[in-house]
Amino acid sequence: MLKRKISSKITEYLNSNSNKMLIVDGARQIGKSFIIREVGRQMFENYIEINMEEDKQNDALFAGATSVDKFYLALSSIAGDKMQQKENTLVFIDEIQAYDHLLTLVKFLMNDGKFTYIASGSLLGVTLKNTQSIPLGSITQLHMYPLDFEEFLWANGFGEIAVEHMRKCFNEGVSLDEAIHAKVLDLFRKYLLVGGLPDAVNTYIAEHNIVKVRAVHKDIHSLYVQDAAKYEKEASRKLKIQRIYEMVPSNLENKKKRIVIKDIEGKTGKRTTDYQDEFDYLVSSGITLEVDAISQPTYPLVQNAGKNLLKLYMNDIGLFTSILYGNNIKPILNDECSINLGAVYENVVAQELKAHGFSLYYYDNKKNGEVDFLIDDADNLSTMPIEVKSGIDYKKHSALDKFLSIKDYNIHKAMVVSNERNAFTKEQIHYSPIYNIMFLESADETEPDELFF
Repeated sequence: MLKRKISSKITEYLNSNSNKMLIVDGARQIGKSFIIREVGRQMFENYIEINMEEDKQNDALFAGATSVDKFYLALSSIAGDKMQQKENTLVFIDEIQAYDHLLTLVKFLMNDGKFTYIASGSLLGVTLKNTQSIPLGSITQLHMYPLDFEEFLWANGFGEIAVEHMRKCFNEGVSLDEAIHAKVLDLFRKYLLVGGLPDAVNTYIAEHNIVKVRAVHKDIHSLYVQDAAKYEKEASRKLKIQRIYEMVPSNLENKKKRIVIKDIEGKTGKRTTDYQDEFDYLVSSGITLEVDAISQPTYPLVQNAGKNLLKLYMNDIGLFTSILYGNNIKPILNDECSINLGAVYENVVAQELKAHGFSLYYYDNKKNGEVDFLIDDADNLSTMPIEVKSGIDYKKHSALDKFLSIKDYNIHKAMVVSNERNAFTKEQIHYSPIYNIMFLESADETEPDELFF
């Protein structure tokens, strides 16, 4: 069983007697159902699980469950012997977004208090946007992502004592010794190939066979493409969503890495706003990561975000390298000079930051250039730029230097990550091995998001 950080938050919620239903949301195939099932079965004598997507395709018992009594009746038809008391009965509503009316029913189920509830949703962001009658204050949403690098280390037997030693070195700004650095960097490169989708990680651990790992990637990538057709009724929108998603890898290989609007349909005169619903779908479904442009980096960044120069990254680095390199592992493992890994390294940093609670932004200024990422620096009420380097010239960063020279930005610190072992600080810039990105944590990451409708 893969160890996931989110299990402790699920456990905490199930022990809290909250009057809001926790809904764990995220892309498909990231392990939501598995981890809820494992925690739920350990904590509750009576564990009931209903997959609403399966119900919709089969008996549709819950299609008419528009009241608490009707919900109980449908539930009793499949698990009547397990419907005991709230203290020992957990009802897990998997894929809750399959029925819009269940989101409306959440408040009434929680107010009735007959059982303990938890739910999951694969396209929850999409469904919530289109659902008008969700009761106020009834839902607590917890976002889930593929395994981050720390979880990948655990899966590969790299123990918590070693991770805590790494964390201590990062916090103190000192380098790992050469042997530990080599070990971690080797695992990091394997993470670039395998990614964090549980099926891919389990396949790698069991087989160590890139062909079998890539087969998992191909299946999941196809599933993500098909999901647009499954959940969108308008044929033209389906095609545009699929087209944008399939454009992501090639866009990331470009120098600017932005979405090129005219390439979506081959039409000039189109703007980002013309495809806002399609972008919202790709981000809300969890299969892409949105990075917004910032030209004035004042704290908090969200107040200055612009949508016209949007970047989209893949939600999983394994999917990305599968598309780029197929079964060829040499570009990643051998660090071949002829291959530019800049897009790969940026994607994995985006994935890591997002999993750790950060909203994603980058600096864009015609005069000064671009800086790869900006995150809020809450301690200093400022922002922190992050530059990602894949080659040996990691000390060359003209755009970052220009950025830091602007006193009005009030930048206290910056970070440059690369493959280099040595960790050191020069003026405002801390240079660090790229794997240390796993130790950055958002100030908001400790608490789930409460949604008020």
